[in-house]
Amino acid sequence: MSTLYEILRRPLVTEKTSRQTGLNQYSFIVADSATRTQVKDAVETIYDVTVTRVNIINVPAKRGRRLRSRRLSIRKPAYKKAVVTLAEGQTLPIFEGVQ
Repeated sequence: MSTLYEILRRPLVTEKTSRQTGLNQYSFIVADSATRTQVKDAVETIYDVTVTRVNIINVPAKRGRRLRSRRLSIRKPAYKKAVVTLAEGQTLPIFEGVQ
């Protein structure tokens, strides 16, 4: 990895991750070769917060079907997800709602 911005691909916003914001946990899709320490350094540097814990999950690929034909199967690619826990009282502004 050459830069911190290549480690964090994008934030992952789902119903489950929006519930986890109450526990100071935020989810990101990260590069396939990213490690826990690289993710921790990237989040702390980019967002200027204190990270207490990083959990990394390899999400497997899934097979799905097209809605119209039902016969054609498509494959959603696998990705790597990082769940970052922040220190008490700290939040990330990208996960906040409309203010």
